[in-house]
Amino acid sequence: MKDENSILYVQTTDAPEKQYSPLVLAQTAKMMDIKPIIYYLGTGLKILKPGEAEKIKLGSFPSVAEMIKKTLDMGIEIYVCEASKQILGWEKVDLIPGVKIVGAGTLNDLALDAGSTMWF
Repeated sequence: MKDENSILYVQTTDAPEKQYSPLVLAQTAKMMDIKPIIYYLGTGLKILKPGEAEKIKLGSFPSVAEMIKKTLDMGIEIYVCEASKQILGWEKVDLIPGVKIVGAGTLNDLALDAGSTMWF
């Protein structure tokens, strides 16, 4: 069912300079009483391996790891694409605690249900 008061943020890359936008926007949306959801796919998954997000800190912002932790602590769901995991050759991989691994169809469902979708 469509939720016009929700925004889906899709992270498709592990490029350091593109990590902050979906996290900052999702946190801001939550503070605006908008329901944010973040979905990682493709090489974006590399950021979710333990130790990787700690390596990224740009400008005066906290590290990406701190941003992800704050996002999860705010109750914002972070989904991870199972198919992308397989494409990266990760049969068994540890990801940071709190993220949910879901099937590719979930992205379609989330996109159809969201009031809007932003891709990074």
